[in-house]
Amino acid sequence: MYQYDTLDHHLIGQRIDEFSDQIQRYLGQELAEDAFKDLRLRNGLYLQRHAYMLRVAIPYGCLRAKQLRQLASIARDFDRGFGHFTTRQNFQLNWPVLEQVPTILKQLARVEMHSIQTSGNCMRNITTDPLAGVAADEVADPRPYCELLRQWSTLHPEFSWLPRKFKVAISGAREDRAAIRFHDIGLQLINKKGKLGFTVYVGGGLGRAPVIASKLRAFLPKEHLLSYLEAVLRVHNLYSRRDNIHKARIKVLVKNLGIKRFGTMVEAQWQQADREALLLKEKDFARMQTFFQSPVEALECA
Repeated sequence: MYQYDTLDHHLIGQRIDEFSDQIQRYLGQELAEDAFKDLRLRNGLYLQRHAYMLRVAIPYGCLRAKQLRQLASIARDFDRGFGHFTTRQNFQLNWPVLEQVPTILKQLARVEMHSIQTSGNCMRNITTDPLAGVAADEVADPRPYCELLRQWSTLHPEFSWLPRKFKVAISGAREDRAAIRFHDIGLQLINKKGKLGFTVYVGGGLGRAPVIASKLRAFLPKEHLLSYLEAVLRVHNLYSRRDNIHKARIKVLVKNLGIKRFGTMVEAQWQQADREALLLKEKDFARMQTFFQSPVEALECA
């Protein structure tokens, strides 16, 4: 699993201090309900019928033992002794008291966990195959790519206020256990004549209008992952509706335009982009792969 560096710890600490101040201002009636709603949703805090709900990010569904123990401790001390693991590999506390949320976030930070971008109109948790790293039918481990996407998309200034929430899944195996074609973007790792890359699907989703994603690109070299996804998100950000919450997902835009025209628009954005700035180099992949051992390797190193 990825390990926080100094910058990560600093960022999370700053975010907790900022949100703690916003909570105090809201409790002191210095922030109106509507203003606070936007702020709390940026930090994974929902208001349900009887209580708040805090959603905690579990990137690509990976947890360390100490993180699981910390979640159990928080559920015992600040909730009702249990929590909810979600379909998209997050964890929810359904009864936190608002005044105690800053303390909860600080305890999460001690084990390198947070609630940033677990709600709101942004790129949500990147999900993958629960057997990632050990699957016998795996072309490549998708977790390093999930982490590269997570780092790139977290607090991205251009994509923090999308028309609607945006969900991405990556599969590295021949059997799709990540349900990538039911996501806004689905990425299938493939090996084409010894070169790793992705088949890109777009416009999938479940909910009230389920759609199976369409193939947008048969093969995208892995080094262009970030720049190509930037182009897709930019088309969505520019042209998807914002006047109707039920018609703001990218699947609606793809359906209305058709996959061929949508693909042409993405290609145009991609050609205009500064691809060199987002080009992933072999050293980027090598560095990220050092964080992801298979269980067998982990045991051998223990």
